[in-house]
Amino acid sequence: MSSSTTRRTDEVIVCHDISKFYGDVLGINNVDLTIPKGITSLVGPNGSGKSTLMNLLTGLLQPSRGSITVLGESPRHPERFFQNVGYCTQFDSFPRGLTGRQFIAGYLRVHGLSGRDARSLTVAALEQVRLVEAADRKIAGYSKGMRQRIKLAQAIAHRPQVLILDEPLNGLDPLARADIIALFRSWADKGMHVIISSHILHEVDLLSDQVIMLNEGYVVAEGEIPQVRREMKKHPLKVTIRCNKPAELAEHLIRQDHVVEVRMHADRAGILISTEDADGFYLFLNQVVVDCGIEVEHVAPADEDVSAVYEYLIGKDG
Repeated sequence: MSSSTTRRTDEVIVCHDISKFYGDVLGINNVDLTIPKGITSLVGPNGSGKSTLMNLLTGLLQPSRGSITVLGESPRHPERFFQNVGYCTQFDSFPRGLTGRQFIAGYLRVHGLSGRDARSLTVAALEQVRLVEAADRKIAGYSKGMRQRIKLAQAIAHRPQVLILDEPLNGLDPLARADIIALFRSWADKGMHVIISSHILHEVDLLSDQVIMLNEGYVVAEGEIPQVRREMKKHPLKVTIRCNKPAELAEHLIRQDHVVEVRMHADRAGILISTEDADGFYLFLNQVVVDCGIEVEHVAPADEDVSAVYEYLIGKDG
């Protein structure tokens, strides 16, 4: 992403040598990024700098050093900057007693819109997140998924070109997650910048056009998903398999050169394997399952949390 310097600055988000310190404590340091349109995920453990970077991108913090422009506008000029930026915090904090409709319309009025325009844009935002029927119910009675949707509706109601979303999938059930992921994809397909913080690697793979990985205030990897995956190609993939013949499956897998470890689950009903060739592993697994008549209940990456990736990228695994 940072190499895309030929893009017009009014079409991208640019962080130029930004650092943020809280007294003697480092938030982020020496960050140079050029973020294009599409879905970009910021990933990292607690304390990695994700929240600091998001707060800088939304103008809630000013950098100690360096500069930020979002579609050519600086956060130092909020009257223009926030015309293009929508922000959805991970925390639920709603004014007491408001309905969903009142919540959105009220912020649009604060944004400077007329009552007529605020009402029209409120309806359009509610339609996008499919909350029209619940619009006149009090938010206090909304489910977690509905509260997440109303926050998203408020973030998009003024039709920004940049959405900054802090852990927007936290606490949602699988159906709600799928719906909201589809919303993100539709916004990106319309040419918007959708910037999402996450610490769950499989969601990053599912969501993102590109990723920015942070650790201890520094960017440790960035780019499109295949590019980052190439950086990680020697990092063993851990996969857990639940099936009816785990011992037999383990015997076949351990003979493969790309499999570096096989461990039986404590209940003897599954195995954990580590492989240096994910594609080769999955091809061989399919073959063994068919040849041996193994009934597979579950196959999934075991290191879905992004912390495992960090250990590789920052050299903690030796």
